[in-house]
Parts: sequence; C-alpha cells; structure tokens
Amino acid sequence: MSTTTRGVAPLHDLDRRGFASDNYAGAHPEVLEALAVANGGHEIAYGEDHYTARLQEVVAGHFGEGATAWPVFNGTGANVLALQALLPRWGAVVCAETAHINTDENAAPERVAGLKLLTVPTPDGKLTPELVDRQAWGWGDEHRAQPLVVSITQSTELGTLYTVDEIRAITEHAHSRGMRVHLDGARIANAAASLGDSLAAFTTDAGVDLVSLGGTKNGALAAEAVVVVNQDITADEHGLVFLRKLNMQLASKMRFVSAQLLALYDGDLWLRSASHANEMAQRLADGVSGLDGVTVTQAVQANAVFAVLDRGVADRLREAFRFYDWNPATGEVRWMCSWDTAASDVDAFVRELTRLLRA
Repeated sequence: MSTTTRGVAPLHDLDRRGFASDNYAGAHPEVLEALAVANGGHEIAYGEDHYTARLQEVVAGHFGEGATAWPVFNGTGANVLALQALLPRWGAVVCAETAHINTDENAAPERVAGLKLLTVPTPDGKLTPELVDRQAWGWGDEHRAQPLVVSITQSTELGTLYTVDEIRAITEHAHSRGMRVHLDGARIANAAASLGDSLAAFTTDAGVDLVSLGGTKNGALAAEAVVVVNQDITADEHGLVFLRKLNMQLASKMRFVSAQLLALYDGDLWLRSASHANEMAQRLADGVSGLDGVTVTQAVQANAVFAVLDRGVADRLREAFRFYDWNPATGEVRWMCSWDTAASDVDAFVRELTRLLRA
C-alpha cells in the first residue's frame, strides 16, 4: 500500500506486521491527535506547561492523592532515574535474573546509576519474599553492596503477572528489612487489563514506593514517567529534580511527552489498547497450542506468548513474520502482540506456522 502526506511517501510497507515487539507498532492515532493539539502556540519549557500540570492530576487520580509524575523519554531512563533516586552510591537492587534492568538495558542501571544488581533466577520471572532473601543479606558488611531496593516487573519479561497479594507480600517483606520497592511498569497497562484491577491496586495500595509508568509500548512515541507513590519520598531529598537532568531525561518541550501520557491515561485509551493486545496474545496462544511441534512455555497472561518450536521452522516462519529468539539453546521464542495487532494478523501467522509444520 502506498500513501502520501503532503508529498511524503512512506519508506516501509505499511501492511507488513510482525510479532517481535510491541515497540514495532506505530503511535496510536489518538496520541498523534493529542500531539497535534499540543503543538499550537508557545508553552513554557521544561515542565512548567499546562499539559504536565494536568498530568499530575491524572496520575494522582490513578495512583492516589500525592502521587507525582516525572515524565521522561524512555523506559530505561525511567528505571535508571527511579533506582538512582532510591539508592545511595553503595546501594544494590534485588531483581529477577530475567528483569529488563538486568538483561536488556546494557548495564545502564549499573554504569549510569552507579548501583549493583543482585539477581535471582526464577522460573516465571517473578520474585517472592523467599527469593528476595537469597540476595537480601549482608547489611553493614563493608565488602558487600547493600541490598536496599527490590525491583519487580509488572507484567514480567516472561509475560506473567503478579497478583495484588503477591506484590503486597514482597513490599511488606522488603519494608520490614528497610528496603524500598520499585515496579517497572513498561507494560503496566497490560497487567491492569488482565487482572481487572486499578493501577493503584497493585502499586500504591500494595505498598510499592516508585513506579516506572509505561507509555511507549502501549501506543506512545517516546513517553514514559517515573511516578512517586510513596509520599515519604520527596523530590528534593531524593534528587529527582536534579537526577532527571543529570540522566539526560529532562525534555525541554515536555508538553509533548506529557500530552502523549494524557492521551493514554486521561481516559481509557491505555486500557482499551492493552486489553486488545492481551486478547490478541490469547488468540495467538489458542491458535498454536494444538499444533504438533509447538509447546507454549509460559502462562499467557498479558500480551506475550513464549513457545518452543523447531529452529528450522522458526527461521522459515520469520521470512513472513519477524520475531525474536528468547533462548536459542532450547528453541524458545517470543511472540508479542500490540495495540494494533489485528485478528487477521494472528490468524495469518497461525496459518503460516501450521503450513510450515506440515511441510
């Protein structure tokens, strides 16, 4: 399909879809509309604009009175900023071995934030109080980085979800040991949609201290935020107001970052988009589960499907639909659905996989 806008032609095939990442999807039309509206006239830079002010009200509505949002450009920036604000230079973070901060951020939390990650292997990407204790020890030992933060991901890198009770058990356990809890919510909307819970239910109400609020994977262009939900964490004391600039995450034209988050969260677009992505992942899982030669390896609870299949079949399938290996040693792959994944995309994928398995 070829379309033009004021003489500008697309450089890619607008009809081609893949299952590699929800980052492959474009921006949601409602987000683009919000950007166009925000684009008129002049607004004060660096966050003193009407859109960022409105975002504070919207975030407080989702996470509770007193919650504050610090818009940033990307998820890695949000995680680095959040963890750096919670830790002294000698601090360490307990996280799952599969956590994004450990596997996909090129050691940015350690190199930029100057902290230590203490990882724990988990079968499903989820921590428990018992798993936290495998690394939560050695306080006062000058030879060991001090475990002062627990970081969990919702939904996890394996597409699994924490229940409210599971998160509360972790926060109570961590707080009893003088530790804070950070929640990486790059796909927080998918988790809320699947659980049927409010955002506050498994963050503020469950005792989480700081949240990385996702936007990009759910239809934004480059819009995330650090949300402070624990009112004991003050911006000045913990340096958020300085660290955001230090980490090169302070947008001069912040209205455009905030406008995107408003398009998602000042209404139900965040929930509609995430619910659709989750439904498409379940449709995909249902479509492949009965195929001889495919084994779904994780519970499909959000917008990801993990499966094992023959490497040769996977490589031929990739000629039509791009996706990534998760564990090349075992043949495990990951298929991601996004806000714009259509049922016809899923069905075409299943048909092609079925054909290849029978060839």
